[in-house]
Amino acid sequence: MNILAIDTSGPVAGCAVMIDGRVVHSIALNHGLTHSETIMPAVEEAMSGSGLACADVDVFAAVAGPGSFTGVRIGVCAAKGFAHAVNKPCVPIHALEALAMNFYGFDGLVCPILDARRSQVYCALFDAGRGFPERVAADDAVALETLLERLPEGRRIMFAGDGLAVHAKTILEKLGDRAMIAPANLRDLRPDAVCALAARKRDEWVPAHELRPVYLRAPQAERERSARLSREAQR
Repeated sequence: MNILAIDTSGPVAGCAVMIDGRVVHSIALNHGLTHSETIMPAVEEAMSGSGLACADVDVFAAVAGPGSFTGVRIGVCAAKGFAHAVNKPCVPIHALEALAMNFYGFDGLVCPILDARRSQVYCALFDAGRGFPERVAADDAVALETLLERLPEGRRIMFAGDGLAVHAKTILEKLGDRAMIAPANLRDLRPDAVCALAARKRDEWVPAHELRPVYLRAPQAERERSARLSREAQR
């Protein structure tokens, strides 16, 4: 089975190729260029280095969110375009689940947090002690304080994700020794983890036209429009 994974959901863009269960090429890019500039050359490099053409890929995996609205759309549209061109399926992979894969076998709980702006984080909670992450709490978009209040007592909790750049200090102040902050090499989503999850989710493969982004809240433009219409209705 040949899998191409694409991730542009957050600050780090990436792609990876898995052939028959073996990761043969993985690229992560975090040098400040836009994902629209970097992802297509990265995919071309990964495919060329792996010796594959698009028609050789069995499924195109895209990190479908949550994350940057624009970034998610770039990756989803790229996967859909490739898949449609060669009549192959796609599979959506949740960003927070893929991020939790960095802590396969960790005996505490894994809490990925992504910066959702407006003092909120995209978050979830996983138990990865038996290997692949198992959900303990569903994806959500909440204030950090609300998330910390919801966390179960008596368990060590590993935090990862780009939300740490904003919130790591507060997490350590609030949770003390219960909190573990992921090091730089494990903090971001790895595209090869997306391949591993895609291989396990055969029942979630869909035709290209059915691949959809995963948004935990409406895009800012829609929120602002709703607020404006609400104000106008109250006049």
